Amino acid sequence: MVDVLVCVKRVVDSSGEVVLTDDGQSVDGRFAGYTMSNHEECAVELAVQIASATGGTATVATLGEPEAVEQLRAALAVGCTAATHVEADPAAFGPADVARELAAVVRAHEAEGRPHDLVLLGNDAADSGDFQVGIRLAYELGRPVVNGAALVEVEDDAVVARVKSPDGRETYRVSLPAVVTVLEGGVEPRYPTVPGRMKAKKVEIEQRTPAAEPRGSKRKRLLLPPPQPSDVQVLGKGADAAPAVVDLFEKLGVLR
Repeated sequence: MVDVLVCVKRVVDSSGEVVLTDDGQSVDGRFAGYTMSNHEECAVELAVQIASATGGTATVATLGEPEAVEQLRAALAVGCTAATHVEADPAAFGPADVARELAAVVRAHEAEGRPHDLVLLGNDAADSGDFQVGIRLAYELGRPVVNGAALVEVEDDAVVARVKSPDGRETYRVSLPAVVTVLEGGVEPRYPTVPGRMKAKKVEIEQRTPAAEPRGSKRKRLLLPPPQPSDVQVLGKGADAAPAVVDLFEKLGVLR
């Protein structure tokens, strides 16, 4: 039996145009809406799969404003059975602060008799690009960590994490308890059903306050890269364009 804690973050939906706040400290979501990142959706799916396969539990946790309950309910709707919300202003918390608060949640649950054998997180923050929380959390807890895993399974008393690399696929086996950050692409997140959504609304979410004052991210500002220029070549109009299209296909290797 493996009890999994999966950590998520309320982030701006980046499917549209990305706009920064005036101070450049975060992504402005006033007109875009909020969601959880693709990495975290896959982490939730893996948490539910592992809990189901081992007869364990999947708990979801987040640090954020009151509205972050929406993301907790989304995870509950697809199979998580419990949720913890550390209510705080996420803008005031840097990666080290978030890792400390998540570690406090893990320790508190352990003291209450519900330890988490495996902690899953997204590979990085979708809004600020921080790749730190997973590693910092592992150090806080004194646990081994694997970063950027596409697939995660549990065999006996160990977690097997498969990571894509430039040279192929690497497999890591580390003893439980452990921390793993998840990169999207290894599993397909499930969509919540109507009964799942209804059930999620009835789950009582554990509310916690921060264990310590945040020190902040010490971030100077975020920068948006300039838009990539696009070149358009008009091959012709109507039937007159056919020879140019054939030449282009031959150049691309489509026709031989």
